[in-house]
Amino acid sequence: MSKPFDGAISEFYETLAPDHVRDAIRHARKNRILDAAYPYDERMDKDAYEDQLAALQIELVKFHAWVRDTGQRIAVVFEGRDAAGKGGSIARVRQNLNPRVAGVVALSKPTEREAAQWYFQRYIHHLPAGGEIRLFDRSWYNRGVVEHVFGFCTPEERRVFFRQLPDFEKMLVDDGIRLTKIWLNVGRAEQLRRFLDRESDPLKQWKLSWIDVEGLKKWDAYSDAIAETLSLGHSAHAPWTVIRSDDKRRARLAVIRAILQDVDYDGKDAKVVGRPDPAICGGPEMWTDHSVPGAG
Repeated sequence: MSKPFDGAISEFYETLAPDHVRDAIRHARKNRILDAAYPYDERMDKDAYEDQLAALQIELVKFHAWVRDTGQRIAVVFEGRDAAGKGGSIARVRQNLNPRVAGVVALSKPTEREAAQWYFQRYIHHLPAGGEIRLFDRSWYNRGVVEHVFGFCTPEERRVFFRQLPDFEKMLVDDGIRLTKIWLNVGRAEQLRRFLDRESDPLKQWKLSWIDVEGLKKWDAYSDAIAETLSLGHSAHAPWTVIRSDDKRRARLAVIRAILQDVDYDGKDAKVVGRPDPAICGGPEMWTDHSVPGAG
């Protein structure tokens, strides 16, 4: 079976990837974390993960019922490097929830008309009404990172975005929307390993795009844009939660806890929810580019 983009990801791995990234992937052992700076050497035990996930998903169902019955408005923004686990985390959050209440917003390239509107305008239409949860699989932060890295916006358009951003998010919060912003970050070797897996798996190839392929060559540009976005987009009313996602299992549990931790919904089991693992979850200070892996 042919590989998407004529095997461009494999070609990058073989010819353009930094030696330490290629070596980490080549010599990786099962369940080992590739990034030496990650606080755990191995993936979380599967049984322990599934037990915690099941308990947290029960809490999500309670949270979902409370949102529906009380008319709360919940918006959760998922951002992160490509292959950082946004889709998988969103899937675990909404797995047992009514899609009429908990919906995913994953917008495609702006239409010609949308491109001529105020930048935030097309996102406003997708904000939650009373009794709704909206999970944004990428968001208005596209302008801070992807659009900037690929030249899809001008420097002045990006400066305007960051000037308007604090007021835009403060208006959402002041109007009663509970806004949670999650940045998932993944190390360079783990990102490439996940891309190689997608490239070779016909059930995952749909996840790959031209942006993913070209983005592999722009690690440093992404790192600079991410650092600036986390700094300028972090505020007291709309803080960033940064989760290191080299281990998808730990990251998914941290995501659910980050959503639930500060909400006093009916029937909440505080012992189950707890707090996200501080070794992998924090504010913008948790983020680095994590480009130097260990031996795996």
